[in-house]
Amino acid sequence: MLLTPLVRRTLAPRGQTPILPVKGGRREKVSVIAGLSLSPVAQRLGLYFRTFPNAYVTTPDTAAFLRDLLRHLRGRVIVVWDRGPIHRGDPIRRVLADYPRLTLERLPSYAPELNPVEQLWNHIKYARLANLSAPDADALDDLVIECLIDAKFDPKRLRSFYAATPLTPTERTGVP
Repeated sequence: MLLTPLVRRTLAPRGQTPILPVKGGRREKVSVIAGLSLSPVAQRLGLYFRTFPNAYVTTPDTAAFLRDLLRHLRGRVIVVWDRGPIHRGDPIRRVLADYPRLTLERLPSYAPELNPVEQLWNHIKYARLANLSAPDADALDDLVIECLIDAKFDPKRLRSFYAATPLTPTERTGVP
């Protein structure tokens, strides 16, 4: 998420054009890694995330996220993700070797419409943070975390992210 706001159409009193002040010169950002979980028995939905202010998510960061995720989830864990470069490499192979209960499934090369986490990003970028101008990366990080926490504790919203994809496992899990 870049510090530069995503400008969307908005309403304002006639003759009072909204102005979004933006710091120039630096491309501050917040990178985020997240996972939506679906419990096969209780059909409970969960959201796990980590933010990286002014940094990129790297393969070691992804491996650390997977290890942390496995500390929170019991039993067999199947991770479905895209074919991004941060999802490959030695750190990921080491996690797979250390945790035989972990299975990785890859989505087709370019298919964001199949990934429920993409629905989460769309919600945050285009609904919650549209037209928002944060003063710095730390403030943006706080706002992104607030959005993620709100989503984490909103089961209807989490369910909607799954429902927006054609790969929703409705038959097996009962999640609409």
